[in-house]
Amino acid sequence: MVDHRIDDVDRAILHALQEDARNLSSGDIAERSGTSDSTVRKRIKRLEEEEVIKGYNAVIDYPKSGFPFKMLLFCTAPIPKRGEMIEDVLAIDGVVSVQELVTGEKNLLVTVVGENDDDVTPVAQELLELGLTVADEVLVRTHETTAFGGFTSEQSTDIE
Repeated sequence: MVDHRIDDVDRAILHALQEDARNLSSGDIAERSGTSDSTVRKRIKRLEEEEVIKGYNAVIDYPKSGFPFKMLLFCTAPIPKRGEMIEDVLAIDGVVSVQELVTGEKNLLVTVVGENDDDVTPVAQELLELGLTVADEVLVRTHETTAFGGFTSEQSTDIE
């Protein structure tokens, strides 16, 4: 693992990429961060290599794309296996995210999208076949996200 300290320039880059990774050039980010274009490109490359930046994704409005039904499935997995199961759960059609929870009986949160309630039933069945128990289901009306403001603070963070 790399032992590198995230500084103010890195945080400015991370914040800018969260806000609009597609439309901001390295020059735009350099202007925001008070550094040079080449520094930004080098920093982004290093942050990607260290997996601080793990990838770039489009933010999809699922209802507008034909999948208005969004369900959270709180699952229980055997504790020693819960982290190992994430990739298998992500491979299920309709699953868009999995979060490993470290407190409580419900230790995996699976987000599923579909056209209607009938799309969730096969996902739940596949989760059962993987050895998970679906403990609770929650229908989501809206879900909005924003760029993490902590990247604009003065506090430094260690990467291990």
